[in-house]
Amino acid sequence: MKILVTGATGYIGGSVAAKLLAAGHKVVGLTRSEDGAARLKALGIEPLVGSLISLDLLAETARGVDAVINAANSDDPFAAEAILPVLEGTGKSFIHTSGSSIIADRGAGHASNLVFHEDTPHKSLPERQGRLAVEQLVLSYGQRGVRSCVIRPTLIYGAGLGLHKHSVQVPRMLDLAISKGKALHIGPGENIWSNVHIDDVTDLYLLILEKAPPGSLFYAENGECSMRAVAQAISRLLGYGGKTESWPMAEALKEWGISAHATFASNSRVSALKARKMLDWTPKGIALLDDIENGSYRESLRA
Repeated sequence: MKILVTGATGYIGGSVAAKLLAAGHKVVGLTRSEDGAARLKALGIEPLVGSLISLDLLAETARGVDAVINAANSDDPFAAEAILPVLEGTGKSFIHTSGSSIIADRGAGHASNLVFHEDTPHKSLPERQGRLAVEQLVLSYGQRGVRSCVIRPTLIYGAGLGLHKHSVQVPRMLDLAISKGKALHIGPGENIWSNVHIDDVTDLYLLILEKAPPGSLFYAENGECSMRAVAQAISRLLGYGGKTESWPMAEALKEWGISAHATFASNSRVSALKARKMLDWTPKGIALLDDIENGSYRESLRA
C-alpha cells in the first residue's frame, strides 16, 4: 500500500512510518521543511513538503494514496476536514492519532480508581473538547465509506524508530530531575497513567490498518504506574537513591504551563482489552520502569 503519514518527522509518526516501510509499504511523509524532506528521503520515505494548513496539498495527496495516518496534531481539525471528504465512498483507511488524555482528570497528584474502556461514558475536560470533536468527526466517516479509526495511545515511552527518538513525558521528567538535582513529582505523585512502549504502539497501527472495522476506537496500553514511581525510577537512574520530592503545583505551572495540570498531575487509566481481543494485539515491550532504569533512557544518558 501507499500511505500518507502526517507527522512523519515526529516521534509517533516517524516510528509508524518506519514500521510501515519495514512491512513493505510505500510511505509519503509530510514535513514542513526541505531539511526534513532530505532526511525523510534518506530513510526511503517520499517527502511531501507542507503543513497541516496546506489543505489543498493534503487533499490532492490523499486522492493518490491507499490510506492516511494522521499523527501530527490530535487537536487540529483542519487536516481531517480536508482529507476525509476526498476519501468518502472509497473504502480507504484514515487512522487518526488521539490520546488517553481525553479522559484525564485534574487529580493534582492524587490517585483515581476509575479505569476507562472505549465505551465507558465520560465527559472530557474543557481543554480536551476540541480533541473529542476531531475524534467524533473522524469516526463519523465510518458511516460514509471511509475505514476511519481512532487510536488513543497512553503515556508512550522507549526509543523512537524514526528521525525523532524521544517521547514527551518521561524525557521531560528526566530533564527536570537533572536540572534540579532531584527527582520531582507534582503533589503526592499518586496519580496514575497507563503506558505503552512505542514498538507496541506501531504494531497496533499496522493491525488497525489491516483489520479494524470502520468507525473503530482503540486504546493502547500495556500497564500503568504512578508518576511518583516514574520519578523514583528516574532517581535511581541518576544515582539519587530512589528519593523524590513533591513539586508544588504553582511552581510546576510556572515551568511547564497547563501540561502540569493536564498531564503530569492527572490520572489517565484505561484498558486496551478491545485491541487485544478484536485485533489480536499482543504488546511485549519492556516495562516502563525497567526501560527507565535499564533500557533506552539509560542508553540515552550515555549517548
